Amino acid sequence: MTSNEIPYRFEPNATAAQLKADFGQIEAGEETGKTVTVAGRLMLRRVQGKLAFGTLQDSTERVQLFAPAKVTPDFDDFCGLSLGDWVGITGEVMKTRKGELSVKVEQWVMLAEARRSFPDKYHGITDTEVRFRQRYMDLWVTPESRQALTQRSRIMSLTRRWLEDRSFMEVETPVFHPIPGGAAARPFTTHHNALDQEFFLRIAPELYLKRLVAGGYERVFEIARVFRNEGISIRHNPEFTMLELYQAYADYNDIMELVEELVSYLAMELLGTTSVPYGPIDEDGNPERVIEVAAPWRRATMLELIEEKTGLALSVDDDLETLRSHARTHGVEVKDGYGPGKLILEIFEVTVENDLWQPIFVTEYPKEVSPLSRDHRDKPGYTERFEAFAARGELCNAFSELIDPDEQRARFEDQVRQKEAGDDEAMGVDEDYLRALEYGLPPTGGLGIGMDRLVMLLTNTQNIRDVILFPTLRREVFD
Repeated sequence: MTSNEIPYRFEPNATAAQLKADFGQIEAGEETGKTVTVAGRLMLRRVQGKLAFGTLQDSTERVQLFAPAKVTPDFDDFCGLSLGDWVGITGEVMKTRKGELSVKVEQWVMLAEARRSFPDKYHGITDTEVRFRQRYMDLWVTPESRQALTQRSRIMSLTRRWLEDRSFMEVETPVFHPIPGGAAARPFTTHHNALDQEFFLRIAPELYLKRLVAGGYERVFEIARVFRNEGISIRHNPEFTMLELYQAYADYNDIMELVEELVSYLAMELLGTTSVPYGPIDEDGNPERVIEVAAPWRRATMLELIEEKTGLALSVDDDLETLRSHARTHGVEVKDGYGPGKLILEIFEVTVENDLWQPIFVTEYPKEVSPLSRDHRDKPGYTERFEAFAARGELCNAFSELIDPDEQRARFEDQVRQKEAGDDEAMGVDEDYLRALEYGLPPTGGLGIGMDRLVMLLTNTQNIRDVILFPTLRREVFD
């Protein structure tokens, strides 16, 4: 068939899911007298003499095609269709004598030819890299992929609605930043020819969003694509999606409550429960673990959790050499520029993080590793910052925002010293952001949630590439 023989448009009037909802209860062998037009890919086909059966899959579901030779035009051509071919079908809705809801093929037309072999549903795609590279095929033959990625879209939509219902305004901020900032990460760089200027792909939208709070928008959020020039793992992709929000007149305690409420709401909308299954499902349908996301989540300081795990009662006031010794004992690669706060964070990451299964807010991060966080109101050397963990992974980072421009300048300058000492993830001095603070930023609570990881949790997915439509991969070489 040539491309000129394929129609320029086609108008289905029903979906497989609609047919199952409307006619799923009819009796075996019953004909409805209802003619419909459906379209999709042919995923299975078998021929039994003068009778052929097929399975049509559209974006919603699958439905059987029932093709008797005496009814179906060009019957031999229909029997010669390949798996993966797109077809349009018109015919009566019926059930076979074996009770299979079907569309009788009374008219049919080819809509697109699958010129490459299409895997069948029994074998699927066994090579995971092929799945990620050829997502256009994976979505048809791997139901789990389609379900997780569809749920991702729903999570984004539900999150927007939930925030807007609480008077948050969605905004868009620049992707090109003249100065990398808002997080500790190595940026991607690019060059703008007309301006003859180097820019950085954003590692976080934070500093621009807080400019908007200084400008008078009291509740703002952005679901932003961000870029970090770092490694790839089952929990890391160089470009990923971050929800960042800022709420004037709030502190990090308010943001903890917001996180609990949002995640609980999403779980209920998606799963109908706050008890989230996680890990392999056994033959009886039981998950390896159940993550309970209902509020309240446990709150514990970083130091408390380290002591629970190791017996070490640490402090940022401890002798630096003693902290280095503790760090090396627990397998931390100690670098010359690490101060007490950084050493404590490294000890926490290697001793505690991997055991944080149930949702928990880890609070009171050292000031040294929290350049944008406000000082703790009661504990010098620490900040009002938390990170939330669940299923052994970080979900979000949040704090009472640092609003003092003089203190923020000192923190930026300390970041510059760390960068000069070899830390390529340290920030620079953002003079325009400091100017915004000098105009005045009210007490503000801020939050950044890794949406890909949240989707992983709520869809029981262990690899971040399974919840990103087109994950970053090494360039493919074509012969």
